[in-house]
Amino acid sequence: MIRHILTLAAFAIPALTQAQSGWPPTPDHLTLNVWPSAPPDAVPTNGPEADISTAKDNLIASRPVVRLGNVSTPTITLYTPKGANTGAAVVVFPGGGYNILAIDLEGTEVCDWLNGIGVNCILVKYHVPDTGPYNTKSPAALEDAQRAVGLVRTHAAEWKIDPNRIGVLGFSAGGHLAAALSTHYDKRLYPAVDAADSQSCRPDFAIIIYPGYLADASQSFLDKLDLHPTANTPPTFLVQAEDDPVHVENATTWFLALKAVKVPAELHLFAKGGHGYGLRLTIDPVTTWPDFAAKWLQAIHILRSN
Repeated sequence: MIRHILTLAAFAIPALTQAQSGWPPTPDHLTLNVWPSAPPDAVPTNGPEADISTAKDNLIASRPVVRLGNVSTPTITLYTPKGANTGAAVVVFPGGGYNILAIDLEGTEVCDWLNGIGVNCILVKYHVPDTGPYNTKSPAALEDAQRAVGLVRTHAAEWKIDPNRIGVLGFSAGGHLAAALSTHYDKRLYPAVDAADSQSCRPDFAIIIYPGYLADASQSFLDKLDLHPTANTPPTFLVQAEDDPVHVENATTWFLALKAVKVPAELHLFAKGGHGYGLRLTIDPVTTWPDFAAKWLQAIHILRSN
């Protein structure tokens, strides 16, 4: 009897975690493999894909985070609004230093918000660990990102998405990935696989939240990482806190690089907030950034004003 109870408890704990985090996705969310067969630049992992969080990991807004590690099979998962659907879509890249993915904090919770404002969300589970930043370690994450946006455009009609209103949103390393895709969309980094690779992978807009790998306190990394915005780089929304240990210069450097080539950009800097807050509301004003982002989406005509 005791063994039976323990067995039931073992099944209940993962189910509770899924209910709280939204990960893994429930069957009502369409999930596709990014690659139909072996990825072009597979990276070694240290074990099976799993949440590698421990009791020592910090809580965000008093809640745990699913830190997904050892991702060798990238996927995209579609989250559609339950109410009015505007036809706009956002491809979301969670952060995690290119070593893990904060898949709920910067993934499923983002999709909940986007769906709430009538926007389709496509959550990308991209390769980790050691898959970026591009041009210094591995092209794998950026290849996943290019392929993901091409897949969304391929299925746009089927998913009731406007192919001209598909943007990207990334946090931390995912913010860097969104910036990299905003400048590396004219040529795939891998040989074409199928018709999805004939679609444009240029985002129509980008939302970049507390990015990393763009600059430190004293030096821009844009030349080193081959990140050179042009007049065709998409309009961009940026958020970062001045006390971010990853350095607020990441956001300011990218904003000034966009300004230099006359790309429309909106930058929000806050005095306090640190790093890695996602959309979880705290006493820090920086966590109100989704309200500003929604208004920006209206201003650039991705969403209609009420």
